Amino acid sequence: MAPKVHSSVNKVRSRLSIVFVIALCSFFYLLGVWQRSGFGKGDGYAIEMNKQQANCNVSPSLDFESHHKYVASIESSEPKAKVFKPCNAKFTDYTPCQEQDRAMRFPRENMIYRERHCPPQEEKLRCLIPVPNGYTSPFPWPKSRDYVYYANVPFKSLTVEKANQNWVEYQGNVFKFPGGGTMFPQGADAYIDELARVIPIADGTVRTALDTGCGVASWGAYMLKRNVLTMSFAPRDNHEAQVQFALERGVPAIIGVLGSIKLPYPPRSFDMAQCSRCLIQWASNDGMYLKEVDRVLRPGGYWVLSGPPINWKTYYKTWKRTKEDLKAEQKSIEDLAESLCWEKKYEKGDIAIFRKKINAKYCKRKSTNYCKASDTNDLWYKKMETCVTPFPEVGSPNEVPGGELKKFPARLYDVPPRVRNGEVPGVTSESYEQDNKLWKKHVVAYKRIVRLLGTTRYRNIMDMNAGLGGFAAALESSKVWVMNVVPIIAEKTLGVVYERGLIGMYHDWCEGFSTYPRTYDLIHASGLFKLYQDKCEFEDILLEMDRILRPEGVVVVRDEVDVINKVMKIGRGMRWDIKMVDHEDGPLVPEKILVAVKQYWVASNSTSTDQ
Repeated sequence: MAPKVHSSVNKVRSRLSIVFVIALCSFFYLLGVWQRSGFGKGDGYAIEMNKQQANCNVSPSLDFESHHKYVASIESSEPKAKVFKPCNAKFTDYTPCQEQDRAMRFPRENMIYRERHCPPQEEKLRCLIPVPNGYTSPFPWPKSRDYVYYANVPFKSLTVEKANQNWVEYQGNVFKFPGGGTMFPQGADAYIDELARVIPIADGTVRTALDTGCGVASWGAYMLKRNVLTMSFAPRDNHEAQVQFALERGVPAIIGVLGSIKLPYPPRSFDMAQCSRCLIQWASNDGMYLKEVDRVLRPGGYWVLSGPPINWKTYYKTWKRTKEDLKAEQKSIEDLAESLCWEKKYEKGDIAIFRKKINAKYCKRKSTNYCKASDTNDLWYKKMETCVTPFPEVGSPNEVPGGELKKFPARLYDVPPRVRNGEVPGVTSESYEQDNKLWKKHVVAYKRIVRLLGTTRYRNIMDMNAGLGGFAAALESSKVWVMNVVPIIAEKTLGVVYERGLIGMYHDWCEGFSTYPRTYDLIHASGLFKLYQDKCEFEDILLEMDRILRPEGVVVVRDEVDVINKVMKIGRGMRWDIKMVDHEDGPLVPEKILVAVKQYWVASNSTSTDQ
């Protein structure tokens, strides 16, 4: 009988085990549903958001329904979101760190007054920058290269000042950009064709370029046809809104100047640089400005000088200078170039082209004042120096200092030399490859939400915390360009970004960015707010994002859920339509994605603040 008793007991245990497993599975299923619902409030939140969506103008290019679940922000007992009022209409073109009134308090020596001078905390605007009356979405690329709506940048002065140089023409309700410039009145294409006889522009050897004193950036606009990305800069000066025109055209540009502080780019960033009648005194201050260009120019890179003093025999009367003065200036520039280990490769008409030697073994330098070893990426507000940046050491005459780059587009995903050489702490060839895979996956997820991402609808894109440039690389296309910003408090990875054939700059997001309002179509911020949560107010960063974002532009924030909730609370008071969605790997991942659309609105006298 004993076997029968044991058999009965086993059957009972088996049944109890099955019941227990079923109960446990049911418990975890219900727990999962409860967690997804936002602590029991998600259904009501989703219903309410659907009701709100029927009454607000959400961009039709966003798609949340098919691929992601709404995630309710966690409610708290704190007061409701602060509502930000519109600024006074006089701030329509406000640039916080390059305002004329503040600039005039600083010395004119070395263009210091045209450099960045940001307002102290107590003087920052706490309002929303309004759009000008009649503002409309820019023309899509490539039409935007040639046409800009007058209402968007309502400044006609350049059409008069540069009337005979084909910079810009006013036609009805639009500006037309014929593609001319002071030194290329017949058009940038013809000018670039001449440069290409000496410089290998067509085969991908040249991918990144620097334009110092860019005007309306027509050179950079037409270099895009050759698959070259140009970082153009010009000061905010009496040439009204020239950088604003450039960005409205869909061309990369920032407000900037060669003054007393270093450019916000790491050493060996650019394949070529040019000055087209930029009127920079290259030989003054012990050659400080040309030495700064040398710092950011890659070994084997090219520098183009067109304009004074080149071709002085023809223009000395027009320039109202003596032959002797201009001849001496050109000799000083050429002597300085030789001391930097540059070789003049071409001079004809208005153009001279120099090439930087591949490495120091080809140089025949006399005694040179080399810069002392230091953190070469520590550039923010650092004084420009009159010393020469030394080449990295090489073992043979044919070795490229710092590492040779492949031609573009192969260099986009090739392991950058700075990574291969171990110059970026914590980044290996393997982790670099993994980062690329991760960003390809993230961008696929973004395109499910922002359906027109990757098209000309979002032409000007900013990545506020670019890392290794994976986001921009995954988006690489002639239809878009990305300003890769590396925060100064993050790992210094901008050199890697440039070695991939992308462009960007260092910046501190506790301050205003060097651009005009309404200059970016989409702003991406991954991990940015977590990085800055103990450094400055989220409100300041978000107001700056709103300033530089175009009406009906999109913000994509990827961060931890508690950080996202703080961002959402502020954003709701800024006339943004906001949604938070789950990570592409599911709701249990603590990282979430916030997507916001900036509403189109025009300030009225009754709602504007005096700020």
